[in-house]
Amino acid sequence: MARRVFLHIGAPKSGTSYLQDRLARNRDSLETQGLRYPELPAGDHFQAALDLIERPWAGELERARGQWQALSDVARKSDQDVVISHEILAAAEPAQVARAVGSLGEAEVHVVLTARDLARQLPAEWQEMVKHRRSMRFERFAREVVEAPRTASELWFWRVQSIPDVLTRWATGLTPDQVHVVTVPPAGAPADTLWNRFGSVLGLDPASPYLPSELANASLGIAEISALRRLNRRLRQAGVSRETYVHYVRELVVREVYGTSQDVDNPVLPARYRPFVDEVTDEWLEWIVGSGVHVVGDLDDLRPRWPDSDVDLADPDQPQPTRVAQAALDALAAVLIEIDNPRSEGRGARRIAQRLLGHE
Repeated sequence: MARRVFLHIGAPKSGTSYLQDRLARNRDSLETQGLRYPELPAGDHFQAALDLIERPWAGELERARGQWQALSDVARKSDQDVVISHEILAAAEPAQVARAVGSLGEAEVHVVLTARDLARQLPAEWQEMVKHRRSMRFERFAREVVEAPRTASELWFWRVQSIPDVLTRWATGLTPDQVHVVTVPPAGAPADTLWNRFGSVLGLDPASPYLPSELANASLGIAEISALRRLNRRLRQAGVSRETYVHYVRELVVREVYGTSQDVDNPVLPARYRPFVDEVTDEWLEWIVGSGVHVVGDLDDLRPRWPDSDVDLADPDQPQPTRVAQAALDALAAVLIEIDNPRSEGRGARRIAQRLLGHE
């Protein structure tokens, strides 16, 4: 039986995709150290996590049925420590948490939360929504976040980002030393900092060589986000399928084109929201210290690094029109190049174009 099971529950946009990719690329090395990262037919642990939290998720839930049980069976029967990781686990209700822990039998359960400062999480979660076919302006998104309750919230943002709320749900029945908060370092920290912090919780040898992550979780500029928001509205009106959207927009345009662009204005939290963020951060840090949970990294990493001046910062909802136009042309060119490639399945994209132009 597994000696320990580490449940890495999120939070979203805290380096989770990077950590999952690095775990997957180093499975053999991890197993020589007594740690198993289970490999499922679907690849990562998303379907298992979705099965546990029971969210519709664009029609994916039915395909995910039974996957949590399959994953927990592997974990329960393992004679090594096991790590399970997916960021949507942060949204689990108390009954779902109880199911997750109960499904692991007699294993010693540890909960791991990677946490990043709220000033970076707000713009990051907004652009993630846009990548998933939403078209909401940042101002509306931020207002909803500020006005919503942060405890037992129905709003997805707080459901997965409020550190006290997430850990209160997941820590039931666990001792403080079984609950780990791993802080995400600020921009400019050495590349392996987060991996080393996370690995120390799992008991990995820091001196062992590990393959780097090959995954780039695209961070978009405000012009690219604006172009994508407008495109999302048009594609939604045209009834474009999720499968086509994922292939041509999320994977091709967002990941391959926008995600590799260097000259972008990244969204930065406007000054009017900073007092709110500072207040919430103070509350969170007080809660973490008072809870006695195990902290890896520096708690000051959760304090925002505000810019010295706002003079050169663009409003997330007011990008330069010429840059938005350039982003739109880049997207169009990428799709046409994909269609022109004889190895690609361009017929789906041609049907989309016909529908958008009123030819069908």
